[in-house]
Amino acid sequence: MKKWFIVSLMSILVAGLLVACGTSGNDDQAAGNGSGEGNGDKKVLRMGTSADYPPFEYIDTEKGEEIIGFDIDLAKVITKELGYELEVQDIDFGSLITAMDAGNIDLILAGMTPTPEREEQVDFTDIYYTAHHMVVSLKDSKLEKLEDLQGKTVGVQLGSIQEEEANKIKEGGVDIKIENRDRIPQLIQELKTGRIDAAIIEDTVIKGYFEKDKDLTGFQLDTEEGGSAIALPKDSEMTEEFNRVLNEMKENGELDKLIIKWFGGEDE
Repeated sequence: MKKWFIVSLMSILVAGLLVACGTSGNDDQAAGNGSGEGNGDKKVLRMGTSADYPPFEYIDTEKGEEIIGFDIDLAKVITKELGYELEVQDIDFGSLITAMDAGNIDLILAGMTPTPEREEQVDFTDIYYTAHHMVVSLKDSKLEKLEDLQGKTVGVQLGSIQEEEANKIKEGGVDIKIENRDRIPQLIQELKTGRIDAAIIEDTVIKGYFEKDKDLTGFQLDTEEGGSAIALPKDSEMTEEFNRVLNEMKENGELDKLIIKWFGGEDE
């Protein structure tokens, strides 16, 4: 009798363990563990950005640590239209493509300009915004044209299109020393403390700094700007869908509304 009881008890325990294991496995699958998965019917897309680039993306200190900006609003519209939830991650600009290559993020929206080097690593959507480069300095520095940079130290954001522009200036015969920094506020700080003489920054980004700091000035570089596009993994099936929504936004005026909201005027 005792032997029969022990065998029955063991059978019940084994059955219970099997049920528990099966339930745990189903729960793990339901929770999702990466790109394009999530709770319920909504899938999640992880967006990488560098939140030091107002008005494209920056941290709203009045609302805690929320990242806001033109790129954030644009991403929300596109992902909502395609049926995804959006998760935003703040990453240094120079590490964004590496993060996507590693599978840590699914797309990049960070005012990124397509270049031949980047296009070897990622796919880009159509251009969604075009801006221009400015050489920024302190007013008393008297830097008013490209030739005035001769022998000066120029700061740029690491991995940015402005870094390439600085190299072009140097290759073009203006002898400058190029300094890299991870974030735009670091460049402004280095400028204010005299560690660099000038910085190359996008005009729409520096506009906000000009309004707050009357000691800053600048002049526009006479170069062609390739514009900003969304970066996606190489050979991504999403590129076509992102372009479809972008073109719809251009046609129905929704993109213009975002441009006016964040830049204060029509894109020219």
